[in-house]
Amino acid sequence: MRSKLHAHVVWKFLKYLTADSSIMARIKITQVRSLINRPPNQRATMVALGLRKMNHSVEHENTPQIAGMVRTVFHLIQVEEVK
Repeated sequence: MRSKLHAHVVWKFLKYLTADSSIMARIKITQVRSLINRPPNQRATMVALGLRKMNHSVEHENTPQIAGMVRTVFHLIQVEEVK
């Protein structure tokens, strides 16, 4: 079952998932807002995550590096836990 999260709880969600380092959770990241008029660091972060266009989704292991990228662009994406 996938649960959709709002942007304001993403950081709590990611902190919860990284608490147990023995089990690496997977997260699905979907771009829901445009990159038009966004700063270069946010554009670069979206490219690094592998997101190219609206409603494009990618799955990543929830590592501290990915969690940091998600925090940078949390207002442009939607995060779901993949089981």
